[in-house]
Amino acid sequence: MKNSTLIWIALPVAGALAASAYWWGRTDAARLSMVADSPPASQAATAAPRTPGDADPATGRKVLYWHDPMVPGQRFDKPGKSPFMNMMLEPVYADSGADESTVAVSPRMRQSLGIRTAEAVRGTIAPPLTTVGSVAYNERDQAAVQARAGGFVEKLFVRATLDAVREGQPLAELYVPDWVAAQEEFLAVRRMRGVGIELLADGARQRMRLAGMNDAQIALVESSGVLQPRLTLIAPIGGVVTELSVREGTTVRMGAPLFRINSLATVWINAEVPESSSGLVRVGAPVEVRSPALPGAMRKGRVAALLPDLNPATRTLKVRIEVGNPANALVPGVFVTVDFQPAAREGVLVPSEAVIATGRRTVVFVAESEGRFAAVNVETGNEMNGMTEITKGLDPGQRVVVSGQFLIDSDASMKGTLTRAADPADSMAPGSSASAAKAMSESPLPPGTHRGEGRIEMIAKDELMLSHGPIASLKWGAMTMGFVPPAAGMPGGLAVGDRITFTFRARAAGEYEVLTIARLPDAAKNTAAGTVRAGARP
Repeated sequence: MKNSTLIWIALPVAGALAASAYWWGRTDAARLSMVADSPPASQAATAAPRTPGDADPATGRKVLYWHDPMVPGQRFDKPGKSPFMNMMLEPVYADSGADESTVAVSPRMRQSLGIRTAEAVRGTIAPPLTTVGSVAYNERDQAAVQARAGGFVEKLFVRATLDAVREGQPLAELYVPDWVAAQEEFLAVRRMRGVGIELLADGARQRMRLAGMNDAQIALVESSGVLQPRLTLIAPIGGVVTELSVREGTTVRMGAPLFRINSLATVWINAEVPESSSGLVRVGAPVEVRSPALPGAMRKGRVAALLPDLNPATRTLKVRIEVGNPANALVPGVFVTVDFQPAAREGVLVPSEAVIATGRRTVVFVAESEGRFAAVNVETGNEMNGMTEITKGLDPGQRVVVSGQFLIDSDASMKGTLTRAADPADSMAPGSSASAAKAMSESPLPPGTHRGEGRIEMIAKDELMLSHGPIASLKWGAMTMGFVPPAAGMPGGLAVGDRITFTFRARAAGEYEVLTIARLPDAAKNTAAGTVRAGARP
């Protein structure tokens, strides 16, 4: 009985032991299979570059460092996830800096940044120029009426300024006492008979001319034989009387101005043209003039002169336009709209949004090949309908970046800092030369990043003490404060006392991390004894 009981107990135990042995055997076999399929440890280590200087097995290119394309100024010595964006760091290769004029952008980044290109085309551009002006008298079409002899105004036919007159219309009648004596002498000589009388008559005629009589008045005295002591002044041109200096009964002297008449057959328009557009205006160019006082009516004219009169307040240049004025519809003082019609010309045109004006130069980014862009200095001309004329620097058919070019420009500025660095070993540290400081100060800042200038007070492993000037972007005054050193390490050659330029961002409450740092061009190296170098604790 006992033996059978032992047999029944031993059977389940033996089954459990067999199952366990089978399971462990399977596990060991699988483990051995996985080990057999995996590459050796040395081969796994080289499957992807892990440190600067390693070659990327996929491309065979040497890796300099890793960075976040959205924050190109921050560099990392190993791959991983970006601390700024939810994306993996991208490698920067040694041969990518061989061509300083180009910037490489991966397809993923081109899609993320929304980079678009457009073709530079040859087209005709005639930029419209519209401005305002006011009507004025044509000063070249006016006449002055003076007294040819002294006398008295007996009759005045025009009694108010701005009265309209016709050419040949009587204006005033003067009684001239001096004419009476000269005419009586002439008539007395004409009645005489004898030798030499004609010579005396010529002398009498000359005295009448000296008294202010014209040939027609002298002929009237000679033909009628009657004294003509009164002088009738007539209008030499048609227009309006803009100046009236006499009244009836007034005594006038010889040469005194009595009337001034302005014609309205043509008028001037004094238009104000922006200084930047004055190059589009040429003397003799046609213009179209419209006025709210004449709805639906349009007058054609031409540019008579570009006056050397620049308004310093509005930076506008005065242009004089001559316009015909049928029916005297345009009167002085009326405001008008002037449409200039510059001559059309052919040129290379690109979308205006592709042009980056930095103040010292004008740049466009040209797509040279798939994913590579080159910054090209250009000279611009006129702009019309969203297109800008390129007078120098581009050829038709080249493709320019019209969206995302500012981020490419930022990356190009940082790339220029790398390629201009004197020591390749220092290229891992941003801002290792005076040219790097210059490029850093000129490059656009990513959002949330600030720039400052100051002096290094202390360099420690976990803290960088800087005395900086005012930070306008944060409304800070000058102060001395501690910063978190750059994550990629301090650049070599920096010492306590050096004047530097740097960029930084807020990392946590009250904590700011330096992103890039470089010595200012005028900062002398501190070579005195006891100098604290980057990375050393005082």
